[in-house]
Amino acid sequence: MSDRTRTRDERETAREETAEREEHEESELHCPECGGDLVVDDERGETVCEDCGLVVEEDSIDRGPEWRAFGSKENDQKSRVGAPTTNMMHDKGLSTNIGWQDKDAYGNSLSSNQRQKMQRLRKWNERFRTRTSKERNLKQALGEIERMASALGLPKNVRETASVIYRRALDEDLLPGRSIEGVATSALYAAARQANTPRSLDEVANVSRVDRDEIARTYRYVARELGLEVAPTDPTSYVPRFCSELGLPDEVERRARELLGSAQEAGLYSGKSPVGLAAAAVYAASLLSNERVTQSQVSDVANVSEVTIRNRYHEILEAGGEPNVEA
Repeated sequence: MSDRTRTRDERETAREETAEREEHEESELHCPECGGDLVVDDERGETVCEDCGLVVEEDSIDRGPEWRAFGSKENDQKSRVGAPTTNMMHDKGLSTNIGWQDKDAYGNSLSSNQRQKMQRLRKWNERFRTRTSKERNLKQALGEIERMASALGLPKNVRETASVIYRRALDEDLLPGRSIEGVATSALYAAARQANTPRSLDEVANVSRVDRDEIARTYRYVARELGLEVAPTDPTSYVPRFCSELGLPDEVERRARELLGSAQEAGLYSGKSPVGLAAAAVYAASLLSNERVTQSQVSDVANVSEVTIRNRYHEILEAGGEPNVEA
């Protein structure tokens, strides 16, 4: 049989199956006796015909909850499902946790014998949660990622991405010869850049337990081995955070973005630190908008030197065609 004949037969078979499926669905929606429309009676668990009253199906299964809720808070309290799985925990949140309150289900305090028993159960439960060295490694690293992300004010999606990157590095055996903290910090740094909420290396190093050089070296290694697609950091992504921490109005943020756009067209981005460019643009925009912000204040927020701000903001003003405003 030729390929053309086989293809034609397959098309005809698929058409017949589709027609049978549609006919079956139509028969389910209509009464088999009179062809009338069917209605589902949830209270009695029956499917009946509107026209002739024929009971087509009875004792249907109610897949909804047996309780009612009159608000989102009450709905959450009555729900019997657990928290969703997450990559931010070494066991993805599927293990059992034993509370530390030493109280029973009614809120009554446990006796001394029961407290000792619960303490032993907690200890063995914790040991069984991290039985292998890989699980202990992952637990420590994810705890570090959570701590640093909280200190840097990074959102949940960045923490999830950083956890996935670290898991990939662990599966690819990239950790031998490198510290757990260094790989965890580089994973968080890469995740922040991928989510367009970047933090500078200096900011990350301030909350990390490893120095800046090791973070940069480990980040380059992890990004190369895992094939991470991380675009160059755009200086405009730092502008909203700097303006917010300095308490500057929206006009300054808009003007800083315009200055950075002109600087990019003039080719000033090449070889320049994105953080320094963003800080200089915010300072220049504040001067043009008559806002009282000093170079020292911008330097503290952006974690760059005042010399960098002075050198860059003159170049940015010239690229934007603005008058050279002195502080």
